[in-house]
Amino acid sequence: MTRKTRRLWLVIACVACLGAAAALMLKAFSSDIVFFVTPSQVAASPPPADRTVRLGGMVVAGSVKREKQGETPIARFDVTDGQAAITVRYEGILPDLFREGQSVVAVGTMHKDGFVASEVLAKHDETYMPKEVAEALKKSGKWDPRFGPPPSAASWNSMTAQDAKKMLPAGN
Repeated sequence: MTRKTRRLWLVIACVACLGAAAALMLKAFSSDIVFFVTPSQVAASPPPADRTVRLGGMVVAGSVKREKQGETPIARFDVTDGQAAITVRYEGILPDLFREGQSVVAVGTMHKDGFVASEVLAKHDETYMPKEVAEALKKSGKWDPRFGPPPSAASWNSMTAQDAKKMLPAGN
């Protein structure tokens, strides 16, 4: 084997090893990726039942229902992006800052009876809005940054639970 041939095989082996390492890393990361979706995106094409997603939007005023199953508190509420609303079911204690008309991000999976959250994240002050929610408002046409800050939580309070029920996909 000539020196050039050995060098070529060495380069081919290095490229193959790098490719295998990259493929293994991408495979490992793919199971940990959690996508952000809005209620209108879920209504248009629901994610697979085994896929964990982050559902973001505003909690519809008048939609929060609390109950207990044994010792476990259960909350049901609707999340909207102004175009569609999705019912969320959460078992556990909601964050102290959770309120109707406020931004929320629910981490969980889609089931036939609605979105089942394993975690609920609430905004931390009056001016905060998750980046993904602000981008979803821009895409939906509900907010244009050229005309000022994002809509306040108070403006979302005008949406009632009955309005949200009209936007829910069939079966919820």
